[in-house]
Amino acid sequence: MRIKLDRTVCDGFGTCALHAPGMFSLDDWGYPSLRSGNEVAPEQDAGVRRAILNCPAHAIIDLEDTHPDLVGGEAGVSRSARPDARWARKDRPRSV
Repeated sequence: MRIKLDRTVCDGFGTCALHAPGMFSLDDWGYPSLRSGNEVAPEQDAGVRRAILNCPAHAIIDLEDTHPDLVGGEAGVSRSARPDARWARKDRPRSV
């Protein structure tokens, strides 16, 4: 497996280093970096997968994932209360 750590998205929670300490190291402020490149050794695979799933900022990407989820989910389906969230026409709130 190959991964990418997007440090511009990371919020420094440190869960990656908790699950895969052999792959991630934390700096003095709690932000991670990859210890030895983006290739994951087979013995670290389970911990890295757990780190990917538990990253609250979704800053770790599996580069070999052949079916990545689209950010925001399906078109027309609201996933949050963001002002730019899209609503299906039948579920759109009506203005008064």
